Amino acid sequence: MVRAQGVRKRFRRTEVLKGIDLDVAAGEVLCLIGPSGSGKSTFLRCVNHLEQIDGGRLYVGGELVGYREQGDVLYEMHERDVCRQRAAIGMVFQRFNLFPHMTALANIVEAPIRVRREPKREALDRAAALLARVGLAHKANAYPSELSGGQQQRVAIARALAMQPKLMLFDEPTSALDPELVGEVLAVMRTLADDGMTMIVVTHEMAFAREAGHRIAFMDDGVIVESGPPRELLSEPAHERTRAFLSRLLAQPAR
Repeated sequence: MVRAQGVRKRFRRTEVLKGIDLDVAAGEVLCLIGPSGSGKSTFLRCVNHLEQIDGGRLYVGGELVGYREQGDVLYEMHERDVCRQRAAIGMVFQRFNLFPHMTALANIVEAPIRVRREPKREALDRAAALLARVGLAHKANAYPSELSGGQQQRVAIARALAMQPKLMLFDEPTSALDPELVGEVLAVMRTLADDGMTMIVVTHEMAFAREAGHRIAFMDDGVIVESGPPRELLSEPAHERTRAFLSRLLAQPAR
């Protein structure tokens, strides 16, 4: 579903991604872990072309993301074509980014109606079903200010799913939540994983990575240091950088 080949990204003089090679199979849940500043979120934003890459290639579903290729040269796609690609890639951010003046239901139907030109009734029916799926059928007419952080994040997940994506990207979706609200969001994500959704999840929630992830990739200083099955990588990491990171992480107070 996702193939990264030598992906590089630079912000001015700082090279943030230094040649990322990574494959994610359809139906796989890949958890990206690593210290702050290692490039995890930047890589995620490159996958749906919120950030332009400076080298390499990124494919989703076999299609080159954000560019057309002629010979060995990449040319930026027209914004209309980028939006078409992006519509098939759901993304959930640290902050919920809901429209504050819209109800939960209206937040969910906005993109299907405006971007995909879906009939309003069809979009409303799917939105209601998605709210029920994330346990918020009773909050359809609530505004974001009337919802807890965990509820807002669950609405954000439902909003991403409303576009019927083939891939879901999660950028530390629980990091802005109070500890007691983390579980309700992770439960929704586990359900998605069980249903076979392809997911790349940037997270520090090691219990989720161990239980729901098919594979963990450890990033540091703009490279993939190692990857492997969760129990294997978490219990017997091959690299000292991974061991040092995990020891620091596990030494922190539990959320």
